[in-house]
Amino acid sequence: MTAPDPDGLLAEQLLRLTRRVHRIQKRHLEIRDLGITPAQSRLLRTLAHYGSPPRMADLAERLEVVPRAVTTLVDGLEAAGKVRRVPDPANRRVIRIELTDDGRTALRELRRARRSAAEEILAPLTQEQRAALGGLLDTLIDGSAGEGGRCSAP
Repeated sequence: MTAPDPDGLLAEQLLRLTRRVHRIQKRHLEIRDLGITPAQSRLLRTLAHYGSPPRMADLAERLEVVPRAVTTLVDGLEAAGKVRRVPDPANRRVIRIELTDDGRTALRELRRARRSAAEEILAPLTQEQRAALGGLLDTLIDGSAGEGGRCSAP
């Protein structure tokens, strides 16, 4: 009989948690009936972080996906009136992507949905546990020990 692999068990727990977070966020999106997929939601959130409309290539790089994936997401969001393609004022061959008013409204609803999902997921934890989890997650995300930890509870 082999001994359990603690790192393998942790990896499995992280995968299960990731799937649970995805399921819960998807449900909260569906409740609000926004007609936006989790991938489109991620693109809208990313788009909102730019000071000026980015190029599709910029979005693909930031999202760590191939440009074709961004094209598909933008096509769906444009058809829904959430984003629009606009010409670059400095180079007419370049197309940039900007949020529409409907897109900004959807983004506010998406933030509410994410907040509700986070409350549901984190409900079993105390504030101290949440702070500890946040610090641990920062360490795992950054890939280094002792750097960039959280200072306070979320």
